[in-house]
Amino acid sequence: MDLFRSTILVCGGTGCSSSGSMKLFERFEELLKANGLDKEIKLVRTGCFGLCAAGPVVIVYPEGAFYSHVKLEDIDEIVSEHLIKGRVVSRLLYKGSEDETTRQIKPLDDINFYQKQKRVVLRNCGVIDPENIDEYIAFDGYKALAKVLTEMTREQVQETILASGLRGRGGAGFPTGLKWKFAMGSTGKKYVCCNADEGDPGAFMDRSVLEGDPHSVLEAMAIAGYCIGSDEGYIYVRAEYPIAVKRLEIAIEQARNYGLLGNDIFGTGFNFDIHIRLGAGAFVCGEETALMNSIEGKRGEPRPRPPFPAVKGLFEKPSILNNVETYANIAQIILNGPEWFKSMGTEKSSGTKIFALGGKINNSGLVEIPMGTTLREIIYDIGGGCPNGKAFKAVQTGGPSGGCLPASMLDTPIDYDNLIAAGSMMGSGGMIVMDEDNCMVDIARFFLDFTVDESCGKCTPCRVGTRRMLDILNRICDGKGEDGDIERLEDLASSIKASALCGLGQTAPNPVLSTIKQFRSEYEAHIYEKRCPAGVCKNLMRYVIDPDKCKGCTMCARNCPANAITGTVKQPHVIDQAKCIKCGTCIEKCKFGAISKK
Repeated sequence: MDLFRSTILVCGGTGCSSSGSMKLFERFEELLKANGLDKEIKLVRTGCFGLCAAGPVVIVYPEGAFYSHVKLEDIDEIVSEHLIKGRVVSRLLYKGSEDETTRQIKPLDDINFYQKQKRVVLRNCGVIDPENIDEYIAFDGYKALAKVLTEMTREQVQETILASGLRGRGGAGFPTGLKWKFAMGSTGKKYVCCNADEGDPGAFMDRSVLEGDPHSVLEAMAIAGYCIGSDEGYIYVRAEYPIAVKRLEIAIEQARNYGLLGNDIFGTGFNFDIHIRLGAGAFVCGEETALMNSIEGKRGEPRPRPPFPAVKGLFEKPSILNNVETYANIAQIILNGPEWFKSMGTEKSSGTKIFALGGKINNSGLVEIPMGTTLREIIYDIGGGCPNGKAFKAVQTGGPSGGCLPASMLDTPIDYDNLIAAGSMMGSGGMIVMDEDNCMVDIARFFLDFTVDESCGKCTPCRVGTRRMLDILNRICDGKGEDGDIERLEDLASSIKASALCGLGQTAPNPVLSTIKQFRSEYEAHIYEKRCPAGVCKNLMRYVIDPDKCKGCTMCARNCPANAITGTVKQPHVIDQAKCIKCGTCIEKCKFGAISKK
């Protein structure tokens, strides 16, 4: 076994890769070799560390130095100072990762972003090389598969998963063990499917797991195959995830070479193999029956249910479908037991949940917290609050299928039932934060516009009803709202939720209903006062110059692309509202704060 005096972990997730982390990795390789350090220092390209706002991220052990926003030109200094001279480069350390008094490097778990997290699904992300099966095995990889094949019956596996209280992390929250039990009762050829489509705007939980720990999903699918009596699985992943797809392909090939996929696994006579199918990014294919249609090469449209997939699913055979995060919990439950899993979370929502924290938040990134953690803890203690001292206004959970929760609900514990009671839902785990500058009517319009575009068009309530709701929202935002529009939106929403064919249509009105419930005054201001309180909707907004503050510097007039500002030097200027295109350039250029939105 090779021994190293230091290990360099370079984030190789999509976020850091897009910021140039692969070039950092290559530069480390060059310098380590040039300095004769390549045999004593291990260089690892990992998955996502979670703190995307700090990327590109490099961590050097054994010191645990957490370097953030690393640039290519910084690599030479890290090698010469830290790796050769043993001096940590303090200027590159993530703020808060060094004790201000002792100047000692804090353990990762002591950094604010990680303190309240519990990394179960993400336990290996940012720790191991996802393209090296040996590193996964070193962290108890495939030990759970060996246990179920050699020590447990199919019924014991199903009972263990059911007893753990694990609910589907893809959105609906259906008990995973119960889903597996239904499939066990069917006969004949069966399939195990994994939903890695992840279409919610701003969501990247499943992508990060596949990029950082793909074997955890493969192992779990094999366990599921043993449990329900299946010998074949499919992972449906969107083609827009090239890094995840590449690492999945590598992981599957490695597992086959090690005899962990294929025939006679662990000499038990159990056969199981996995195939990858690429999706084209259709949001509706996140719905289980539409996903199965797509795998079959058909149009991605939902099927009427019943029959449910456990009876008639992929290729019209009994099938189960779970998402990436759900599968990534399985091996840990098998190894540690259902009571261990139930010790985290709440009575009806066991374990942890991953959220993709984005929007108006300082610490954007991937967060894994025990169920029952409050919104306040996530947004302020982990997320660091809103940037620039702005006031928190709302958070959207559950993506286009969820709802907006206001500041008055910050102390709501996060679990499936509490979010539904609050008018939102867990969804797959998107969490978009909004501040005082966001217009909630415009936010509702944004999410509804997304679902209108993504509707497959098969059923009339979704195809026509959501379009009608969007037309009303567009009118309201354009200053053409009418008395009764709010009630029309509510009536349409009620009809669509009751009659749409699949979950996409049934949940599409949620962002509208939740914003009406929590921010009705903003709708009323748009309709009756022809005013957007947040100053976002252009047709309801005016840029005005305060004559008492204007110094007549002409800077605004010289930079206005529409020539809408007139005035003489050292005299107050005026904006012609008929010409103004409301681009905001004048506010950016004014040095005296004389221009504001009304």
